[in-house]
Amino acid sequence: MRNAREVRQVIRGMAAADGDGVKLTRLIGSPLLEQLDPFLLLDAFGSDSPQDYIGGFPAHPHRGFETVTYMLAGSMRHADSAGNAGVIEAGGVQWMTAGKGIIHSEMPQQSHGLLAGFQLWVNLPSTHKMTPPTYQERTAAEIPVETRADGSQLKVIAGTTGQGTRGVIQNALTEPVFWDVTLLQDNHFEETLAATHNTFIYVMEGALTIGNTHKSLVAGQLAVLGSGDEVVVDAARACRFLLIAGKPLNEPVERAGPFVMNTRAEIEQAFADYRQGRLA
Repeated sequence: MRNAREVRQVIRGMAAADGDGVKLTRLIGSPLLEQLDPFLLLDAFGSDSPQDYIGGFPAHPHRGFETVTYMLAGSMRHADSAGNAGVIEAGGVQWMTAGKGIIHSEMPQQSHGLLAGFQLWVNLPSTHKMTPPTYQERTAAEIPVETRADGSQLKVIAGTTGQGTRGVIQNALTEPVFWDVTLLQDNHFEETLAATHNTFIYVMEGALTIGNTHKSLVAGQLAVLGSGDEVVVDAARACRFLLIAGKPLNEPVERAGPFVMNTRAEIEQAFADYRQGRLA
């Protein structure tokens, strides 16, 4: 018998700014929710005022984890110290494994209009923190969309649905699930997820309830789900949400700015390598 996950915690996040003054909401990585192993940070950004995003994220280093950029509207150009460059358009995703280190930038490719999306940080196990940097980058057209009989739609970025739709991002380290789900009013949504995974839902639009207790959530709220092997969502009205899950690493976490390692000594080495030009 399946065990539906119930809501353990609900947060709205905190207003913050990062990069060169980009305004955002920090949902994971704040005093409200410091981390949800293996997830270290989740930022939501969205504004049609250029002053809120035009500065972008100039060149900065990373080591020891993965960054996931998922664009809802607008476009961002990325470039890095390894010579990689490209543009992430609306509906596209970039999953970057920083590994032993990289210096990259993410800059808006527009001076007006709506720029919106998310950045998620996913931890790496100690055995992979010093691997060479890699990218998985996919356009909106490359990401499969599963449409169900009731009109529900699942954009499957990572993980595999119960109906067999497989995401375009592959990651055996944390076995992530990353779905963008759209439900019509009164739709009922059920999916089995590994009981080992930590799971959360972020509501982008509309209103919904979660679990057998029908805990209500509205747009802008993030729900951390408790134990179980099934996610149950009912659409109180038409809604859209992210469903994200991953296998916890259960390892020590030492983080400072753009570096996430297992020990303080490793963090100090990362800063030393960056100062001496050895990071990338």
